[in-house]
Amino acid sequence: MVAPAVNRWPRVATVAVFLAHGLLFASWTAHIPHVKSHLHLSNAGLGVALLGAPLGSVSAMLLSARLLPHFGSRAMVRVGLLGYCAAGVFVGLAGSLGALFIAMFVWGAFQGALDVSMNTQAVAVERECRRPLMSGFHGCWSIGALAGAGLGVIGVAVGLSLSLQLLVLGALVLVVVGSLTPRMLPETTPSTRTRSVGRPSVLRLSRPVLVLGAIAFASMLCEGASADWAAVYLRGPLHSSATTAGFGYAAFMLTMVAIRLSGNRLLARFRARVVLPVLAGIATTGFVAGLIGDRDGSAIAGFACLGIGLGLIVPTVFSAAGRLPGLNPGTAIATVSACGWLGFVCGPPLIGGLASATSLPVALGLLPVLTTGIVVSTGLAMALRHEPSGVMPKAGVRPDHSA
Repeated sequence: MVAPAVNRWPRVATVAVFLAHGLLFASWTAHIPHVKSHLHLSNAGLGVALLGAPLGSVSAMLLSARLLPHFGSRAMVRVGLLGYCAAGVFVGLAGSLGALFIAMFVWGAFQGALDVSMNTQAVAVERECRRPLMSGFHGCWSIGALAGAGLGVIGVAVGLSLSLQLLVLGALVLVVVGSLTPRMLPETTPSTRTRSVGRPSVLRLSRPVLVLGAIAFASMLCEGASADWAAVYLRGPLHSSATTAGFGYAAFMLTMVAIRLSGNRLLARFRARVVLPVLAGIATTGFVAGLIGDRDGSAIAGFACLGIGLGLIVPTVFSAAGRLPGLNPGTAIATVSACGWLGFVCGPPLIGGLASATSLPVALGLLPVLTTGIVVSTGLAMALRHEPSGVMPKAGVRPDHSA
C-alpha cells in the first residue's frame, strides 16, 4: 500500500538526514593515516584520540534522552545537524593529540545527539505511515557511509585537506538536508526511549539478552575496528598508496550495504540461525585469508568479506531481542543495543593497544576470532530459533545505524 502523500516529506527528510549522517561519518576515514602521520602519533596514541568520538557520543546520547521530551526530535535534529557539520572542520585543524581528542569528542557529541534525534524522528514517521521503515532508514545510512568513504578516497587522491573536505561537505549538507528538516514531524513520543536508554541500570539482564548482547558486542567491535584501522593497516604494514588505503573501509561498507538491502528476502527464505553462521563463516575465512595474503588486494577482499559477515548481525539480534518472551521489547532491545555500542567504543582503542604490544596485523587477528564466536553463538542461540525476520523493533528504542 502506498503511504498517503502527507507522509512523503517527513519520510524524505528523515532519509536525507540518515544519508548525511553516514556521509560525514565515513568521509574522514581515508584521511586517518595522514592525520596519524601529521601529528606523529603511535598506534596507541591514535587509538586514544579516536576514543574521543564515542565518548562524546555516549555523553550526548544520555543528555539528548532528557532533552527530547522537551524540545522534540525535529528541533533536536536541526541543532544536531548544524553542530555536526560545523564541528568536523576542527578535527582537521587539530595540531596535537590533546587537541585531536577534544575535537573528536565535540564532533562525536553532535554525532550522538543527531543519531538519537533522527532515530526518534524515524519512529514517529513509522507510526505516521503505519508501516515498517526503520531498516530502510538504516540502509540509507550505510549508503551514505559508502558514498562518504568514496569521497574521502577522492579527497585524498586530489590532495584535499580533511578540514576543507568536511567544510565543503558540511556546507552542502546544511543547504540541501537542512532545508528539508522543517518538513519533519513536529511531535514525537520519546518518553519510552528516555526511560530505557537514559537509565541503563534498570535494564533486566536475562540470559537470552546477554547472549544477544554478546553477539552485538562482537559484531560492532569488528565494525568499529574496520572503520578506524582499515586504512591505517593498508597504508602502514602493507605500504599501500594513500588512495588505495581508503578502499579497505569502502569495500567493507559496499558489501554491508548489499547484504542489508537483500537481507529481508534472505531471512524470509532461510532461518536466522542458518544464515548468520554462514555469513559469519565467510567473514572469518575471508578475513584470515586477507591477513595471510599480505597484499593490497587480499586485504581489501578480506574487509569486503567482513562486511558480508556482519551486515545482518545487529538488525537480526535486535529483532530477536524484541521477541523474547516475558521481557518488555523496548527494554530488551535497549540492553542489546547498549552492549553493541560498548563494543563499538572498545574496538578502536583495543586494536591500537594490541598493535603497540605486538603488531597491527596480529592485532587485527582478533576480528576473525570474534567472528568465529559469532558463528558458534548465532548457531546455538535459542533466541534465534524462531521466525527469521519481518519483526520491526518496537517504537521508542534506538536501533543502531553502523549495523
